[in-house]
Amino acid sequence: MSLRLWPLLLAALLAGCGDLPRPFAGNPGATARRLSQPPPARLAVPKPETALLGDAAGTALSDALADALLAQEVPAVAGPPRTGDWRLVASAELRDTDVVPVFTVQDPAGVEQETSQGSAVPGAAWAEGAPQTLQRVAAAAAPNIASLLTRIEAARRQSDPNSLVNRPTRVFFKGVRGAPGDGNAALERQIRSQLPGLGPVVQDNPEGADFALEGRVVTEPLAGKMMRVEIQWRVDDAQGKEAGKVAQLQEMPAGTLSLYWGDVAVVVVEQAAPGIREVLINWIGAKPPGS
Repeated sequence: MSLRLWPLLLAALLAGCGDLPRPFAGNPGATARRLSQPPPARLAVPKPETALLGDAAGTALSDALADALLAQEVPAVAGPPRTGDWRLVASAELRDTDVVPVFTVQDPAGVEQETSQGSAVPGAAWAEGAPQTLQRVAAAAAPNIASLLTRIEAARRQSDPNSLVNRPTRVFFKGVRGAPGDGNAALERQIRSQLPGLGPVVQDNPEGADFALEGRVVTEPLAGKMMRVEIQWRVDDAQGKEAGKVAQLQEMPAGTLSLYWGDVAVVVVEQAAPGIREVLINWIGAKPPGS
């Protein structure tokens, strides 16, 4: 490739990557909420025993709370807790002529963690226990309960010396595939060079890794002797579940990258690495040390 093409190519690539502060596929807002969500693998919502409700209404409240929490992307299930479940225990307090619902989060050992109060309901309406009333109560309470769970998880991670909040994240870099020319090797060099500067420890084997990172390049011919280059950086957690993805898209003259990537690889990773770091932070649920 002629050297005089590089300034034009770099300018085009930088312009194309200009929107990379928003590099995530799908809905990043919902994803971020889900990834930072609560401590339990499952949150059981048993039928309340001290909520001033009859048996049927108590069951209806449990069902309504579980449904409302699922809408907040909290893994809640109505019914008695199983071994290892966290619990949301509903109760109620009579204040003058109103009833105030109270929601207490317990850990798997039954130890109370935090409590959230719902909005007051007229005593007569609460005693009637109409499904619509209980559903409104649950829908209003669910966002506060979800936030409470996130606070519990943040405190738990801060107090755990082995938590990713308290030590550098270890990333197993699986490499890059699909790039034309020397793109795979060039992008791999830049990831190993640049990503550690943002905090994560990059390693070449999976042993002890918290995450795995892999890059994939797909090229597609376009009209007018142009081509589209899409680069995806996928991050998986230690169990192989996708934690997030960073995508970059650029159009350029066909054959531009058929031999050497050079400084283009530098620019690509400069733009992608902060997005990869953001995926890690979202999954961890807090800013890790050294980042």
